[in-house]
This record gives sequence, structure tokens and C-alpha cells, in this order.
Amino acid sequence: MGVGTNLRKIRSRTKLSQQEVADKMGVSKNTYMSWESEDADIKSRYIPQLAELFNVEIKDLFSEENKGIKFINFQNNDSGTGNIIVITDKETAELFSEKMVEIFKFLKK
Repeated sequence: MGVGTNLRKIRSRTKLSQQEVADKMGVSKNTYMSWESEDADIKSRYIPQLAELFNVEIKDLFSEENKGIKFINFQNNDSGTGNIIVITDKETAELFSEKMVEIFKFLKK
């Protein structure tokens, strides 16, 4: 299950139409539809907006079964709380690294 499938499921729970989500995101309906159908990748700058719009955490947009990505929340008396991202295949690790670089570049602006 990919991000598009998750978007579709999350959107259906919110009772928003594809057009309503597209309008709130400032993209065309066709662009949003291509995200749900996984015909196009979602630009990293839209990920936080989607999470906020749907009132979910960013990790909820990504399936835990998605190509070997697993999110683990932890609490430790010494270091507090945190998250660990476990990536179990090379292709996903490379894609994740690329996306993180994009996010960091965007955040530096």
C-alpha cells in the first residue's frame, strides 16, 4: 500500500472530495488525483500540509507496510521520547534519503 492509497483512505474518512482537497492544497484536481492514483509523486513541500489538512501525523500518510519502512515510537528515561525509522531495503533507503535532502533544503529557505 502506497502513499496514494493512504491518501484516498484518509480523505474518505474526512468526507472531503478530491476537488475540496485540491482547492485547500492550492493544486489542480488533476494533480491531487495523480497523487492518489500514484501516477505522480507528491512534492515534499505538500506532505506537512496534507498531514495538517487531514489532522494526522506525517507518518500516517505512509503505510508501515510501504516497501520496508517501519516507524517505531519509544520512550527512554535518559533521552525522553522519540521515533526510529527502520528501512529494510536499499531502494527505499535511497528514496528516503533523497526526500529528506529535499525537506531540509525546503526548511532552510
